[in-house]
Amino acid sequence: MSDFNDQVIADFNSKGGKPGGYFENAPVLLLHSIGAKTGLERTQPLMFLHEDDKGPYYVFASYAGGPKDPAWYHNVVANPELDISVGDGTTITRLPVRARVLDGEERDTIYARQASLFPQFADYKEKTSRDVIPVIELSPR
Repeated sequence: MSDFNDQVIADFNSKGGKPGGYFENAPVLLLHSIGAKTGLERTQPLMFLHEDDKGPYYVFASYAGGPKDPAWYHNVVANPELDISVGDGTTITRLPVRARVLDGEERDTIYARQASLFPQFADYKEKTSRDVIPVIELSPR
């Protein structure tokens, strides 16, 4: 885990799920996945889209527009039953979810919505050499 991610996770946990700094005023969750190779739990802070209190959460394997998918994406594909932690600024709740990689129009619609809210996601799409940036739906189970 990078020092940056460790700091974001510590900030998330100390501020009831609402980290400051780079992620201030951005929706952030902690993704608790099982390593595809190691079988160990891995925790990754990620921006997300969540439009309905009962609906799914969406996360984006953008890797800041990097040329490859992030390691956490491979963990989620290998082990789609996982947990997320979300907070309201006071309380953090850990939720069991099931991951599903979106494709086609469904994926494009969700990614466009995220890019309209957070323009850096449009930049990532232009920057990457990948055909698409994966979008993962996390549905409560």
